[in-house]
Amino acid sequence: MINKKHIEELEKIVGKENIYNDKAHMIAYSYDATRNHFEPDAVVFPRDEEDISKVLRYCNEHGIVIVPRGAGSGFTGGALPSKGGIVLAFEKHMNKILEIDMKNMVAVVQPGVVNKDLQRAVEEVGLFYPPDPASQEYSTIGGNVSENAGGMRAAKYGITKDYVMAIRAVLPNGEVIRAGKRTIKDVAGYNIPGILVGSEGTLAVLSEITLKLIPKPKMTKTAMGIFKTVREAMEAVYKTMASGVTPVAMEFLDNLTIRAVEETYHKGLPTDAGALLVTDVDGNLEQDLDFQLAQIEKVFRENGCYEFKIAKDEKEAADLWFARRNASQAITMYGSKKINEDVTVPRSALPELLEKFYAIADKYNIKIPCFGHTGDGNVHTNVMVDGSDPKQVEIGYKAIEEVFQATIDLGGTLSGEHGIGLAKAPYMKMAFTDAEMALFQAIKKAFDPNNILNPSKMGLD
Repeated sequence: MINKKHIEELEKIVGKENIYNDKAHMIAYSYDATRNHFEPDAVVFPRDEEDISKVLRYCNEHGIVIVPRGAGSGFTGGALPSKGGIVLAFEKHMNKILEIDMKNMVAVVQPGVVNKDLQRAVEEVGLFYPPDPASQEYSTIGGNVSENAGGMRAAKYGITKDYVMAIRAVLPNGEVIRAGKRTIKDVAGYNIPGILVGSEGTLAVLSEITLKLIPKPKMTKTAMGIFKTVREAMEAVYKTMASGVTPVAMEFLDNLTIRAVEETYHKGLPTDAGALLVTDVDGNLEQDLDFQLAQIEKVFRENGCYEFKIAKDEKEAADLWFARRNASQAITMYGSKKINEDVTVPRSALPELLEKFYAIADKYNIKIPCFGHTGDGNVHTNVMVDGSDPKQVEIGYKAIEEVFQATIDLGGTLSGEHGIGLAKAPYMKMAFTDAEMALFQAIKKAFDPNNILNPSKMGLD
């Protein structure tokens, strides 16, 4: 519990209308998509960078924990105040698009800007911000940068880190730093933006972000391939990406997921299929899109695809995408508790990875439906158990540990886009050596020697 005098001092900085410690606010800012709850001692809504600086300086001097928070949509507990302290929330004031620079094709935004709002704003002037996490309608750019969010378009366009050109951030001692430039090239000094992207609010508080934009493609087409086995589908993925065509998205659903979607929504999906691949291509010429789809169909059919559908219009495209966009909700039929992870491997390792996952499911007599962004090797792995049965939950977490080990053995990573937070912190030492963990801890200490920023995240404590 924070001493009342600290609340009074913070009120002097941000105003009484921008700091709350009533029960309603404590509950509202105590959870994220993990459904775990940790109540903060107060919630502060900074009005600008100066407020952030003064709040951090005061908290650093008095050893008060600060947890920066975007929309609270994360899946790993990265924004949970597990040690109490102050949640720093940006949606009230610091939610503005400051500039769209047409000449240099960049946008300058505050951390509380919602991802989809930025997409809409830049598309109105013919530009494009590609990162599209599933939470794009409500997640914020500050949160996306802090977690290095991805999305379905990552297969062609990359993830958040590929679009961050510069950052203004406030260090725990209140000092403001500028990292990066709006230039295409910048090799002066260390790549500080690269360190801050994906740092989950543990190093500094973001106050302004400069993002690269690109021209908006004029056309998009959608297709679906149906395969007898997951292995055939996974081999089609990496062979397609090596064929000279780069789809915007390459998403998959395995048989368990297909059956769950069909049983829930009755869309006429082929429940005997081993896997579905849904893909988008884009460009500025109809002939180019037709060429890309023809090449994808060729590779798919060479690798066991027995049916290939091309959407004739936007409605048919939406129908093809329906199963993928509703997969997460549908698979809850397999268990009341879903332990979902977003492991990622080199694309060529996907066939072996999925086989290992199904072997783990058989070993523990549980179901592990899988779907995700196979165009970039990112598989959403869902260990489904009965949440009311402690033994089942224990088995689920044993299975998850083996999922992580299988991923690491194939040269993969614990997370492709969700981050580490609290949920995956215990597994960091599986993925990194003692020397590597010591380096992470040294970076943390260099930025935040008093450990006030988002402690206990990423396995750094």
